Formats: sequence, structure tokens, C-alpha cells
Amino acid sequence: MSVSTETTTHLQALECSACGTQHSAFTLQKVSTCCAMPLVATYDLRQPLSKSSINQADGSMWRYQALLPLLDEANKVTLGEGFTPMLLLNRLAAQYGLRSLVLKDEGQNPTGSFKARGLSMAISKALELGVSGCIIPTAGNAGVAMAAYCAKAGLRAVVAMPRHTPNAFKEECYWYGAEVQLIDGLINDCAAWVREKNAGGELLDVSTLKEPYRLEGKKTMGYEIAEQLNWQLPDVILYPAGGGTGLIGIWKALREMQAIGWLPPGGKLPRMVAVQAENCCPLLETYLGRQANSHNYMGKPTIANGLAVPRPLGEPLMLRVLQESGGTVVSISDEDMLEGMRELARQEGLFVAPEGAAVWMAARQLLQAGSISPDEQILLLNTGSGQKYMDNVAGRFSE
Repeated sequence: MSVSTETTTHLQALECSACGTQHSAFTLQKVSTCCAMPLVATYDLRQPLSKSSINQADGSMWRYQALLPLLDEANKVTLGEGFTPMLLLNRLAAQYGLRSLVLKDEGQNPTGSFKARGLSMAISKALELGVSGCIIPTAGNAGVAMAAYCAKAGLRAVVAMPRHTPNAFKEECYWYGAEVQLIDGLINDCAAWVREKNAGGELLDVSTLKEPYRLEGKKTMGYEIAEQLNWQLPDVILYPAGGGTGLIGIWKALREMQAIGWLPPGGKLPRMVAVQAENCCPLLETYLGRQANSHNYMGKPTIANGLAVPRPLGEPLMLRVLQESGGTVVSISDEDMLEGMRELARQEGLFVAPEGAAVWMAARQLLQAGSISPDEQILLLNTGSGQKYMDNVAGRFSE
């Protein structure tokens, strides 16, 4: 289906992340037709665009409309996602001798995680492009977010999640009216079920990076980080990377802001640290050269459900971000995640997701190794609310 191109957005085209071949941004697209790899939205960044284009009256991710792909405001499916707070972790900073420790709390999004951003954008574009329903394999939070935004849009929602997923995720999907399929295994097993179930293409598969627009919602974290820190970027950003869309999206936003002059062209950008679970760390294994890629990687479950992604389609893009930023990959054990959850709760009053605890423990690890200096500004991303993970962590606070 084609749509009108009369819009305030500077959207220009979709580009194959592997070879650069251009695809139309004005028809329904999935992965690239040339390489079967993620498509990335590009914008006409030669047009003048000042910071005054940011809609200060909009306290959501949609304040950056000119650099987002929606063509018609009428198709926006929003629950108020984005513009989450930046919290100073002063007690922990003092305890560890750090100059500046900041946490961006994505657990305060609608549906309780950063997934609200990507699914708000993906479902808005699905509605705009005439899709009747969506399907997703999920470790938990993405399925909840898709179910909520499909409910808001009046679209059919089919969610496949591992059987061991905490009940809070399953129950919320049921309440939104989604069709839920429980699968034995991890998210890759759910993805196999989705491919079989949706072989005829009746539903739009909004799996991580299998359509272009979840990435565009996630990149708004990068715009917000710059704006909320008064355009002074941190030295290092630590991000929990399962499918990797958030890591890739933040870096995409920083590059776009350089191109339009909101950040100094050629200026210093943060080192990006991808944090994984020891039980499922395919990116780390590839990064260290212990495997050519993650295509055959076998992961195990972890209390950080969102990190149990054994074969991420976005692995090449994540590796590119690490190379360009001078970053690295760290893996964290489930026991260390629990320690991080306890420390953030007791010292800062924050009940974060295990993924958020993992980034704090990664920062501690890198500080001890000398890879991060105590004089640097450190930014942690907590991607979700700890409340959803009670099945995984209840009763373990004193261990």
C-alpha cells in the first residue's frame, strides 16, 4: 500500500544495513530485498533543522517529529511514551568515588519498559501502511508493548513467548486482548513458531529489526539523552543488549544529531558498552573472535529475560557501533544481577529490571579493570521495571 508523502518529517528512504541499497520508505517494507538484512530509515539531513523544531509542549518521544518516520499525525498510536527521567545516583557515586553517575529510567514508560518506544512507532507505521494485525516473538516486554499498542490501534495481536516467561508478562498480554502462544525454549524458538504460523504473511512480523520502525522509536533515547544533558554527552553509555535495537538506535541518533549540527560535527561521542548475560552472550563470543557470528549460538535462560536472545539479527550493526564508538562488550552473571538489583534498591530507591542491574554491575567491572575512569560521566540505561520480574527474583533479596 502506498501513502501520501505530504508530511513534516524529513524521512527520505530506507537503506539496506548490509549493502546500502535504497528501498522506498513510502510502501510496506520488512527486511531488505537484496540481502534479507535490516532496513534503516534515512532522512534528508541537508535541510536546515534547528533545535527549535523540538516540540517543547510534547512530553513524549514524539517531540522529535521531523526526525521520525510517521507521515500523517492521524496515524500516531501513543500512550505517552518517552522523555523518561535522568536520575542522579549520588549515593552510589559517592560510595564508589565517581564524579558523575546518571541513570535513565526506561521503566517509567507505558507498559513498563523501553519497548514502548519501538512498538509505538512500529504500530503507528503499521496502521499508516494498512496492516490489519501484527505478530511477534518476545522474551516478555516487547510482547506486552505490542499487545498494548495494537489494542490502542484496533489491530489484531499475536504474541509468542517462552513458557518460562514470568507470569506478569503473560497476564498483561491477555488483558490487552492478544492471542498468546507459549513456546518451550528461548526467543529464537518463538521466532521459528512465528515463521511457521505466519508463513503466508497475513500479519506483519514486528520482530527486532525485521521491520524498519522499532529502531526509529528506540533511537529517541539518544535524542533525549543529548537534550536532557543540555547537549553535553556522557563519556560512556552502558546499555543491556539482547536484540540490540536500543544500542543501535542511540548511536543512530547521535550520528543524526552530528549531521544536522545539534552536536558538533566530528565531535567526541560516548563509548558504547553492550551488556549481556553470562547465560546468553552471543555478541561477546563474536566480539572476542570465539565464533564467526551468532548464527549457531546456543544460549540458556537468564533472570534478565530480555537478554536471552541467542541469535540477534542486528549483530553486525551492534559490532559496528562498538567499533565506531571505541566501546566493548561485558557479560554479567545472574547472581551479580541480583546484587546490582539489591544495591540500586537499597542505595537509590530504584527497583530496576535485572537488565538495568546488569549495566550497573558492568560499570563496576569496567571501573575495577580501569576501562572506565572515576572522573568520567557514566550513563546507565535501565530498560524496564523490576516489578515484571517478580517470578524470577522474589525471595532472593537476602541471598
